[in-house]
Amino acid sequence: MTGCIHHLFISPAHDFKGRHGKERLEHEIVDRESVELVAGSGIVGDRYFDYKPDFKGQITFFDEAVWTEVKEKFDLADLPASEFRRNVIVSGLDLNELIGKRFQIGDLEFTGSEEAAPCYWMDQACAPGVEEFLRGKGGLRCRIVKGGTLAKGTSELQVMAETQ
Repeated sequence: MTGCIHHLFISPAHDFKGRHGKERLEHEIVDRESVELVAGSGIVGDRYFDYKPDFKGQITFFDEAVWTEVKEKFDLADLPASEFRRNVIVSGLDLNELIGKRFQIGDLEFTGSEEAAPCYWMDQACAPGVEEFLRGKGGLRCRIVKGGTLAKGTSELQVMAETQ
């Protein structure tokens, strides 16, 4: 399977986590040309780096086509991909098919943990109704098995095995 990495986002702090009943914070989110991944830890410089042992969301992927659907359905032409707070915006990959599988992008290896399920904050960050619209297509949370540099551009993805 061939996919393309369009954006690589990192943010040093959380905008929503632990903010129930409060306003969102506005921490910087940076789009990088490449990011450094550390097996078992996450993305260097990101808010979830070394968050906790065996954390299932060390890196998150989101489909560019879903971003486009949200912009069209909710009339949000200027909505940046960063509003979804996912790390890697891709096209050409079926992210839901990677849940429960070990896969490789270049020399990097991941295990697909679960859907990056949308939360109620999506209705504030984007528009009312976006949380419901994203159910089943909120992206992919992964563990990093083999780290290295992940860069924007076209990449081959190889599914290696089902995970236990």
